Amino acid sequence: MTSRILVAYASKYGSTAEIANKIGGVLREAGLSVNVMPAAQVFDLTQFSAAVLGSAVYDKRWRKEAVTFLEENEASLAKMPVWLFSSGPIGKDDPVTLMNGWRFPAALESCVYRIQPRAITLFHGAINMDKLNFAEKQIVKEFKAPVGDYRDWAVITSWASDIATALKS
Repeated sequence: MTSRILVAYASKYGSTAEIANKIGGVLREAGLSVNVMPAAQVFDLTQFSAAVLGSAVYDKRWRKEAVTFLEENEASLAKMPVWLFSSGPIGKDDPVTLMNGWRFPAALESCVYRIQPRAITLFHGAINMDKLNFAEKQIVKEFKAPVGDYRDWAVITSWASDIATALKS
């Protein structure tokens, strides 16, 4: 069985952090040892035998700290089981449909190819107008973007359960 699992994330307003914490909780319930932490606070991967990395998505891009983590730790990540997730699309349709087929930042594809993650997924996100700055609120209003929490916790739990099953086998 895998010893310690890292669930690292990059989150601007906390929605992606909540997804990462849910994934970590599901892995713990399965009996795995898990550390959930911001990607910018992970400096040593030697204590981990598997990793889950996720980032909030803005304009089809990952947050800078997630990109930096992925690129700086590529060699270590390539030697362990890795799962990647993005969160961001708002609305009731399938998240990939909402993103017009987008699943992962194109700028990171060569890095991801070398890491060979077990799975890459895209989760719905959440927009809380109270947390947005003035410019972001204007963009949401201008584009008439849906507001609210569209995260599907059953889908997130199922994905995390699949990771736990893979790590325990």
